[in-house]
Amino acid sequence: MKANQARYPVNAMCRLLEVSTAGFYAWLRRPLSRRAMANIELMTHIRAEHARSRGTYGAPRVHAELVAQGRQVGRKRVARLMQQAGLRGVSRRHGTRTTWRTPGAGAAPDLVRRNFKASGPDRLWVADITYVPTWTGFLYLAVVLDVWSRRIVGWAMATHLRTELVLSALEMALAQRRPREVIHHSDKGSQYTAIGFGLRCKDAGVRPSTGTAGDCYDNAMCESFFATLECELIDRHSFPNQAEARTAIFQFIEGWYNPHRRHSSLNYLSPVDFERCHAVVPPAVSLAA
Repeated sequence: MKANQARYPVNAMCRLLEVSTAGFYAWLRRPLSRRAMANIELMTHIRAEHARSRGTYGAPRVHAELVAQGRQVGRKRVARLMQQAGLRGVSRRHGTRTTWRTPGAGAAPDLVRRNFKASGPDRLWVADITYVPTWTGFLYLAVVLDVWSRRIVGWAMATHLRTELVLSALEMALAQRRPREVIHHSDKGSQYTAIGFGLRCKDAGVRPSTGTAGDCYDNAMCESFFATLECELIDRHSFPNQAEARTAIFQFIEGWYNPHRRHSSLNYLSPVDFERCHAVVPPAVSLAA
C-alpha cells in the first residue's frame, strides 16, 4: 500500500483490501523488525558486490563474496533479496567460429579426448581464438588457459588471424609460467597446425594436442571463457575503436578475471586465489652432513 499512497486514497485502498484505516496507520507506525533491519543492511553489501562485479554476478557468486567477508548468510536469502531488488547476473551465449582447418595440413593427435582435468598447474593448457567487434573492424583475441586454475596465462590481440597471433599468446604463457612438458590443446585450426607453431612447441618442450576444428566440445573450457568474456564485457559495451577494445580486454583479463572473478568449479575462488591457496610447496632440502 505504501507504494500506491501517492496514486490512490488510503480509505479506498483499505476498503478494497478489507482492512481498517486505523489498522493501516498502526502498521505504518510500527518499527521495523530486527530481521527487516538486517535485510536492509545486507542489501547494501549485496548491491556493493553486484556493482563491483560490473553487474555480472548472480546470487551464487554474490553469496560467495559475502561469505568470504565473514558474513553469516544463506544463499537462498541472498537470492530472494536480489530478486526483490531486481538484481541479476548475466547469462552466457555461444560464440562465433574463428578457426578453420587447412585441407591436408598435419595436425597433432588429440591427447586430451575431452578430459579437461589436470592434477596441478601447467600440466594442461587449452587455447583458442575469438573476435571482438569494434566500429572500425574486428579485433582478434587468442588466449592460453591453464586447466587446473582456469587462469589465462597467455593472450594476444591482433587485427589478423595469422599464426603470429597464437604464437604471441604462447610466448606470453611460456615467459610467465616456464612449464615443463605441458600439453597445449587447441582445435585443428590452421593457426595451430602451421609448421611455425609446431616448431616453437617442439623447441619449448610443449606437447601439442588438437581436437576437431570448430567443435566447441573438443575445447569446452576455452569456449566457456569466451562465453564469459562475451556476456560480461563484449555484449555490454560498444567499442568505437580498437584501442579502447584492447584496453577493455586487458582490464577484464588482468584486472578482473584472473585476480577476482569467482568460479563455481574452483569452490568460488578466483584463478589467482585458487593458485595461492593450492600453491605447490617444494620439498625441504636436508642440511644433514
